[in-house]
Amino acid sequence: MQNGYAERLMRTIKEEVDLSEYRNFAEAYEQIEQFLENVYIKKRIDSSLGYLTPDEYEKKWNEQQKKNVI
Repeated sequence: MQNGYAERLMRTIKEEVDLSEYRNFAEAYEQIEQFLENVYIKKRIDSSLGYLTPDEYEKKWNEQQKKNVI
C-alpha cells in the first residue's frame, strides 16, 4: 500500500515537471517545492484522510492531541 502512495506522488511530480519549463535546476527545485506545498499539501483531498487535505488533517490531528493532553 505504501508503494502506491509513493508512485502516485511521483506521477504527480512528473506531470508538474512535464507541464513546466525551468531555466535551471535551482528554479525547478523551487517550483516543485512550491507546487507540492500549494497543491499537494493544501488543496488535494485524500480519501485515506477522510477526504481532507493533508494540511487540514494535520490541523485536526493537532487539535485532537491538545484535547487529549488536557
